[in-house]
Amino acid sequence: MSLALLNSSVPRRQLGRELRRLRERLARVPQTTAARELDWSATKLLRMERGEVPIRAEDVVLLCELYGADLQTIEALAALAPKTKEKGWWHDYASIPSWFELFIGLEEAASHLREYHVDLISGPLQTREYATEVFTRNPLRLSPEVIEQRVAARLQRAKLLTRMEPHLPRFDILLDEAAIRRPVGSGAVMAAQLRRLIQVDELPNVSIRLIPFSAGVHSGSLTGSFVMLDFPAELEPTTVYVEGLTGALYLDRPNEADSYTMAFDDLTAAALGQAATRDLLARTAKEYES
Repeated sequence: MSLALLNSSVPRRQLGRELRRLRERLARVPQTTAARELDWSATKLLRMERGEVPIRAEDVVLLCELYGADLQTIEALAALAPKTKEKGWWHDYASIPSWFELFIGLEEAASHLREYHVDLISGPLQTREYATEVFTRNPLRLSPEVIEQRVAARLQRAKLLTRMEPHLPRFDILLDEAAIRRPVGSGAVMAAQLRRLIQVDELPNVSIRLIPFSAGVHSGSLTGSFVMLDFPAELEPTTVYVEGLTGALYLDRPNEADSYTMAFDDLTAAALGQAATRDLLARTAKEYES
């Protein structure tokens, strides 16, 4: 099976990017103008270009004709449209926000994930108890049913750590020391979570490293938490994911990816090695247990 057919996220992104390219480089019109010509809202076109929603073949044809695309381009892009409706496993969890569904789809397709987290442990590494505490403290006051659904989806994402088909993704995860020092739940919850990190770090495709307080101010002090997703050649450009409370940014322009790559390299240089990280995790787990 082609990797692009695993779920709708990659085809949506591919099609949205091509439509944006046609609008900007061929028609040279702003989103608002194109949307107005078709009696659409600007938000509709914005979400299509960002790859956030399924796209109908009829709408692809309308846009391509508006932009003056040739017949070959129209046929190729219209053929991609049905693939934007294919669903991944996470669509069974109705409580997951649409903007985060896109991230899960990209996470599933990525071959390499570079992550930096300031205050919380990376989602796929979280234990059930830790994840439950995180969602319980969400200021949006999630219901118990929604919390349980989101925890279940988070645990499902952990399968990426050992999934072999279509490929085993590489995880390089940097955590600020604050992520293990600020308690989430009881001491027992934190101790179990830190021991989980030690266990996961033993996987051949996973590297977990801590940036100690002694490193002082570093690049992460300016960037905040982020995830960089790299994909097999020609599938998707490197994409940077930056999450907020009610939405997220997906940055995929070359200059954006380059900036975050430099930041990640600086953070890596400030981090402890894996062995030293495991030692600190083990010592801190004992502290939580005492």
